[in-house]
Amino acid sequence: MARRKRPKLAVWKFASCDGCQLSVLDLEDELLDIAGALDIAYFKEATSVEKPGPFDLSLVEGSVTTSHDAERIREVRKQSKALVTIGACATAGGIQALRNFKDVKEFVSVVYASPEYIQTLATSTAIADHVPVDFELRGCPVNKEQLLEVISAFLHGRKPNVASHSVCVECKLRGNVCVMVTGTPCLGPITHAGCGALCPSYQRGCYGCYGPMEAPNTTSLVRAFRQAGSSTVDVVRVLRTFNANAPAFRKESEAQEKGEEESQ
Repeated sequence: MARRKRPKLAVWKFASCDGCQLSVLDLEDELLDIAGALDIAYFKEATSVEKPGPFDLSLVEGSVTTSHDAERIREVRKQSKALVTIGACATAGGIQALRNFKDVKEFVSVVYASPEYIQTLATSTAIADHVPVDFELRGCPVNKEQLLEVISAFLHGRKPNVASHSVCVECKLRGNVCVMVTGTPCLGPITHAGCGALCPSYQRGCYGCYGPMEAPNTTSLVRAFRQAGSSTVDVVRVLRTFNANAPAFRKESEAQEKGEEESQ
């Protein structure tokens, strides 16, 4: 009897720190099951072996920051039956998307001795801004259990069961006292769950590592920050971290800056 052909998996890196790819390797015992169920055809972080496409599932880490990246992601999309973006860089442009709010040429001139050799785009953008994406898994880095669920879902032809609620739900499940009660700014009410409320569990405000939750009320939260004494600079800074270019966070931070300019 002919052996069933295993689906091909490819893991791609764009502009990123590699942390989300490492989350795949952090699956440890489950990784053996994945390797048994999938043919890991391309994964530079784990092996030098490369097999040609097309691929049944591509996991993409990192943002698009160069014209070469923009061309390469289109080629990856052509070769992929399903494409899933993993992590804040791939889903929202990452920390490097802070460039989107400033003059990149000025940064390059300050950082590099020979800026004329640097070829980069003025922006750092999500993969979905360039090609169709089948699913976005948020996080900086991604939650390995959620990652396993996504891989399993695509193996079985179903929609991934990843919760869309906020970090506040995770705080409630852990029995945490809300840090905002003590005046600590926290993005938990508008941030996608997945971290297990790690920072609030240690009396620190959420930094928004998992990006915006479904339908976040950013205006209401910012109003609470203001009432607690946060300045415009404080509010903009807390919104512009790992997911600065996520639409909900970007829109609110730009509105705050615009309001500050109009009041002067």
